[in-house]
Amino acid sequence: MSAHLVTGGTGFIGRHLVEELLKRKDAEIFVLVRPQSKGKLARWGKRVTPIEGDIASKGLGVSAPDRKRLRGAEVFHLAAVYDLEADEKANQLANVEGTRNVVGLANAIQAARLHHVSSIAVAGGSFQGEFGEDMFEEGQKLEQPYYRTKYEAEKIVRAEAKVPVRIYRPGIVVGSSVDGSADRVDGIYYSFKIIQRLRDALPPWIPLVGLEGGRLNLVPVDYVAAALAQIAARPGLDGKTFHLVEPNPMSFGDTLNEFCRAAHAPQFTLRIDSRAAALLPGDMTKLLDSWKVFQTVKKQVLEGIHVPEAAISYATTRTRFTRRNADAALEGSGVELPPLPSYAWKLWDFYERHLDPQAPTIPNFRKALKDKVVVVTGASSGIGRATAAALARHGARVMLVSRTREKLEELRSEIKAGGGQAEVYPCDLADLDAIDRMVAKVLKDQGRVDILVNNAGRSIRRSIHESMERFHDFQRTMQLNYFGALRLLLAVLPGMKERQEGHVINISSIGVQAYPPRFGAYVASKSALAALSRCLGPEVADDGVAVTNIHMPLVRTPMIAPTGMYKNFPTISSEEAAEMVLAAVLTRVPEVSTRLGKLGETVDVVAPGLLQLVMTGAYHVFPDSASKDGAGKDGHGKAKPAELEEISPEGAAMAFLMKGIHF
Repeated sequence: MSAHLVTGGTGFIGRHLVEELLKRKDAEIFVLVRPQSKGKLARWGKRVTPIEGDIASKGLGVSAPDRKRLRGAEVFHLAAVYDLEADEKANQLANVEGTRNVVGLANAIQAARLHHVSSIAVAGGSFQGEFGEDMFEEGQKLEQPYYRTKYEAEKIVRAEAKVPVRIYRPGIVVGSSVDGSADRVDGIYYSFKIIQRLRDALPPWIPLVGLEGGRLNLVPVDYVAAALAQIAARPGLDGKTFHLVEPNPMSFGDTLNEFCRAAHAPQFTLRIDSRAAALLPGDMTKLLDSWKVFQTVKKQVLEGIHVPEAAISYATTRTRFTRRNADAALEGSGVELPPLPSYAWKLWDFYERHLDPQAPTIPNFRKALKDKVVVVTGASSGIGRATAAALARHGARVMLVSRTREKLEELRSEIKAGGGQAEVYPCDLADLDAIDRMVAKVLKDQGRVDILVNNAGRSIRRSIHESMERFHDFQRTMQLNYFGALRLLLAVLPGMKERQEGHVINISSIGVQAYPPRFGAYVASKSALAALSRCLGPEVADDGVAVTNIHMPLVRTPMIAPTGMYKNFPTISSEEAAEMVLAAVLTRVPEVSTRLGKLGETVDVVAPGLLQLVMTGAYHVFPDSASKDGAGKDGHGKAKPAELEEISPEGAAMAFLMKGIHF
């Protein structure tokens, strides 16, 4: 039995390599692993033996007995940082010092050979022309910490290894060509969120303008592992370097379109060559680089689509990598690189099902909410209650706020019984002084507020004709729906800005988009809050604070119960409303709306007369709500008992056609 030691065996490429090595009948597989990570080897049972150690320790921290077991082993070094967002220190520790420690161990155990997995990153991001397998020190620019440390790591292997060496340089490794599986979002995956948003916003036949870019050298992980294992087993190849790359890589633009087709998204038909930027005057380029407004907007755009700035260089690289050594070594092996069009759809499908950081999955919610301090107002019933329960279920520490302590205590007990965390802070949110006292207590008890959900609200369904003597209707809706929410927001915002992290979610209404009659007081107050949010968003975006308006459709809650005809209206449940809040937590977008709400906004802009015509019809089709003494009126002013407050056939048709609007 020949011993094989793999570092990084629990990582993305490492797991696939171990699977390939296990196909060898005479191979005894050892994987370097920290003691706390031994469980990651359970998938292989007794077929793989753990070797306790750490890549950051001298000699990898491998014990003397284990060194004896490993004497003469084939050492495969894959452990490294593959993260463009990692800082210089992290890259240096793992990629450089880690490699030096591996070389030290390989020398000490007199390894049969050291197989070092490097990267095409050693060529840098701006090398022009052909980079061969026998090339290394070419005076290339190494712009990123990842580029520099991968270069330095390979240099250590070349200079310090006293055992036979083989070096492998994969291209940009993506998911499996078999099932699309991957374990993280990086490289080309950063573009997937852009493609997804374009697909959701536009029909697939609309042509788009995009960037042609350079050559994007993508290789699936299963090919890299199979090729590496195959070359490692071939005799007579010591001292050589092997490029595991696509010999004829597609341009960035063509690659992007391949994934657009997989996503059924519009494609970038007109593409601008990045070399056109060379036509710009040098002073203009320097101006953009130093212009704070440009840099701020650039930062916000990249953060909005979850793309690190360092990834942009991948889109413009023009290096072509030869692979003569790899082709010769793989000849007759059956290991072939599949073309991207044959598996692009698998990568896209796996991304949407498992990797999308904004997909409504339990792991994503847990990641976004674990131990976050969230204040939910109006938590005693309806949307607030369902939202608080959902947030707690996914790991948030929820602060329950409303007037009624008993109901909040009941909800807290339910949350804690389910393993969640919640605290009760009763408060009349129409009382500004009471809000100040409540927030001060929350900050004292909890130390911070990470997310504020301004949900508490009051709705009044009453026409202006019925409100002539009821000015207080407008005062009380504005007091709670706008001033109360604003007071809370102003109290928690300084802490969010100081920590450079926070999220304010304001529960608005579809009425702000459609302007239904009889809701003047309510829609005016919600419009004020929505307008404030839109003004505030740009002011705090660079401070790491997001502000989101959720334009809720009609929700079946106690708030709509006084309007008897709503029992016949199509509505969403409080739980469905809570899902909209959870979606906002993940996406941190400025607005969450229904499609009907967006249609109302569009119609109001394109044909405002048409929207008013529709709402005028609605005013006459639907009756007034019953008053407390049981009397209601229809659109013609005719009295109608509350118990007979029913919806007409034409009203039912309109309600179902415009599902979610509260007429």
